[in-house]
Amino acid sequence: MIDTNAWMQVFLKRLQDNFGERVWFVGLQGSRGRGEATETSDIDTVVILDALSADDIERYHRMLDTLEHRELICGFLSGKEELLHWEASDLFQFYHDTKPIKGSLDALLPLLDAAAVNRAIKIGACNIYHGCVHNMLHEKDEEILRGLYKSAAFAVQAICFQQTGRYISRQRDLLSAVSAQEKAIVETSMALKNGGAIDFQPMSERLFVWAKDWIEETK
Repeated sequence: MIDTNAWMQVFLKRLQDNFGERVWFVGLQGSRGRGEATETSDIDTVVILDALSADDIERYHRMLDTLEHRELICGFLSGKEELLHWEASDLFQFYHDTKPIKGSLDALLPLLDAAAVNRAIKIGACNIYHGCVHNMLHEKDEEILRGLYKSAAFAVQAICFQQTGRYISRQRDLLSAVSAQEKAIVETSMALKNGGAIDFQPMSERLFVWAKDWIEETK
């Protein structure tokens, strides 16, 4: 099992060697950030520099190639100003799902108002609706459906925050905090994440109806 904390210390040292004081923020997302990683979980890093150029992207790429477990490394690289002017509905999930390692993302908080949360829910629901319809008509792909349920679970986090003021990062903890309809979505997402079997048509229909209801619910 990868020691994520030890790996991140090496990562921070390489960042310092390559970018020095230009590193504004470093964080970790996904299952490793939540402490739920398996051996094959991605190492989902977040790096924000003072500014980002095409040369920086290439330098960062070369740096990643020097690290162990390169095949697992993914994540987000950005300049500070771009992030501060990002679409706020995207920043809601980004802020809450990022574990700070160096620096803070609190400069984003003024952007994360009720309207941003509402847009995060509506955009998520619209994307899931479109994905469901397309998949039911054309692809009929079980992996696409798994991905749509994963996206829906993220949308439920925003719904929970909107309704309770609490951001709950772990899906199992969401189950006691949301309505029966959202609970069913999260339970299916968890089952599919753990390799559960897909009953394509009823699962697709359930997700389609759920997304449709939330598109109509959000203003």
